Amino acid sequence: MSSVLKRTLPLGNASSIGCAGLVALPFLCPLVAGPSANAWQLLASGLCAALLLLLSARGGAIDRRLVVWLGCCAAAIAISFQGFADLRSMACAALAGIALSALAGASREGKAVSIPAALAWGILAVGVANAVVGLLQYSNLAKTLLPWITSPTSGRAWGTLRQPNQFATLISLALVAALWLHATWDSRRMRISLIAAVVLLIAATAASGSRTGVLQLALIAVAAGAVAWKERRALTPARRLPPPLALLAMLPLYFALNWLLPQLAAIGTSHKAVASAGALVQRLQPTALGNESRLILWHNVLSLIAERPFTGWGWGELSYTHFMAVYPGPRFPVLLDNAHNLPLHLAVELGIPAAVLICGGFLWLVISARPWRERDPNRLMAWGLLAVILVHSLLEYPLWYGPFQLVFGLCLGMLWPARQTQESSPRSSKRWVPDRRRFQALASIALLSFVVYAAWDYTRISQIYLPRDERLPPWQDDTLAKVRDSWLFARQVDFAELTLTPVTHENAARMHALAERTLHFSPEPRVIVKLIESAELSGREDEARLIAERFRVAYPGAYAHWLRHNPGDRAPAP
Repeated sequence: MSSVLKRTLPLGNASSIGCAGLVALPFLCPLVAGPSANAWQLLASGLCAALLLLLSARGGAIDRRLVVWLGCCAAAIAISFQGFADLRSMACAALAGIALSALAGASREGKAVSIPAALAWGILAVGVANAVVGLLQYSNLAKTLLPWITSPTSGRAWGTLRQPNQFATLISLALVAALWLHATWDSRRMRISLIAAVVLLIAATAASGSRTGVLQLALIAVAAGAVAWKERRALTPARRLPPPLALLAMLPLYFALNWLLPQLAAIGTSHKAVASAGALVQRLQPTALGNESRLILWHNVLSLIAERPFTGWGWGELSYTHFMAVYPGPRFPVLLDNAHNLPLHLAVELGIPAAVLICGGFLWLVISARPWRERDPNRLMAWGLLAVILVHSLLEYPLWYGPFQLVFGLCLGMLWPARQTQESSPRSSKRWVPDRRRFQALASIALLSFVVYAAWDYTRISQIYLPRDERLPPWQDDTLAKVRDSWLFARQVDFAELTLTPVTHENAARMHALAERTLHFSPEPRVIVKLIESAELSGREDEARLIAERFRVAYPGAYAHWLRHNPGDRAPAP
């Protein structure tokens, strides 16, 4: 126990506090400017990953099996036979960021930095801060925090993450971190504070109304209860975690708070607030579950997988494929760019063989690590954090967002560091460790350079989406021509050009090619209309009818609105 405590205490120095701040910062990033709402959050996460590696570079390395698995993931995406090159490049860059985070997670602990302590404190701090913000949002008291956060309607909470399930996952990560701190810090005052923090976090989970959050809470309570039970049954009993019954009590506490919060929110307001606070109970009714749109979504995705089981449709092509598809049954009614289930998404875009290779390879890594035998608090925390993210990945796509990529990578490094036998050779230690540190420094600088370039490129292409008087001086005039050479964000430039340019007889051919390309990026109504118009003016009547029919099926409301505002001779009969 004393050795674990000694590893926790270094958070008091500047380096460890800085590392904890770097873990927390991506979750707090308030910037949403430009055409992609999560772009700045991704860039902030890459920046933090690079700085974490620089601060924690103490000769750490990751297991070769993990390196091979990450390489297989990158290769499967890179060789995807369809899809945009910029999307594949960004996905590979995200995997590189995860790999560098893993190197930081695998770094040896020392007096300067304790990565487990920094990870736990960073996640707990940002989780508690988000819990407070979320409860303020739930009670409609967060307007004073604008524009640093977005504020949902009363009776909802999402903290700084703009999405309830992501908010609930962050809260679950913070619960795991709180349990680790309880297990590693033998201080009565600290443990009382942690219990108060846990109650606050559970209240925030109830405020989110997230079913994903309930599932994660149940898994945390049961798994932590099992670990606590094993602690007390061991030959040398340890009492790092609270009693098993106290941990299982988190579930009835959740449901009690889920009932209480609407009552408190309704004080001083109309009774309609209680009903609108919507309660998770309504979302757990059998009728609601039976009509769940996510089940329709998965059924549609399975239909697409059956059409191309081996090669998939290409990385980033799901939204276009879904728009063009004809399904035998119900259709998911909105723009679909992710399968909301990681194995299914890999299968539909990369093919079943690639999905089996990636998911099976990770499962093999997990089984070979035997997490059910773990006793070390640091590794138990990493398994808990990893499990929370993976549970969410079966229902949505948290690994498409930078903060969760950063935590995922740190956990990978903590769980699969290089084996000691690879580092202990007396002859090679004097040469190998400095070379490793040099590699980590160069890798950090490379990632920092990429982030800086991407931030500059994204800033300039974002000017197209602003009124002229709000643009930065270098791009106020002739903006589109100045940013057309963007490579990382070429599709956003195409989208802006397409939506800003009227279709005429003179430019019909060029606009048709641009609309076809943009349809693969974002098959939404305004893109579809431009494609139909340019196809008609280019003499492609059959294509115009086909796209109009797909428009009618995919977006019946928008299609009807378009017909009402479209001259009769320009509306192709489906």
